Amino acid sequence: MGIENVFSPVDIAVSGLRAQSLRINVIANNIANANSRLESGQPYRRQNVVLSSSPEELSGVTVVEVAGDFSSAFKSVYQPGHPDANEEGYLVMPNVDLPVEMMHMVMASRAYQANTAVLKRYQEMADVTLELLR
Repeated sequence: MGIENVFSPVDIAVSGLRAQSLRINVIANNIANANSRLESGQPYRRQNVVLSSSPEELSGVTVVEVAGDFSSAFKSVYQPGHPDANEEGYLVMPNVDLPVEMMHMVMASRAYQANTAVLKRYQEMADVTLELLR
């Protein structure tokens, strides 16, 4: 790894802040739409933020995409009077699980806090260095 491939700690922490901020927003959107249906009558599909980092470089994290979660199935709820219910009376609901979303929210906020702690420590280190140079 050459020196030209290394970003500053500030750049790395800021990339983490941006990524975790987007994760928090997407998770909040998932929670807000936990019982929502689209105008087409289809249930809301849970969204995930896909992140990537380069193992060869110290360059922080990048957001690849915000993608729908196709790995988990929609939930079925018995509501025979609902206009979108099937012949058996079951309504297909979003694949959002609130306890899981809350856990992801806590993880994203802790990662955000860790990146802010890096920025704070870096600022303290810079202040001490300037004080020593006086």
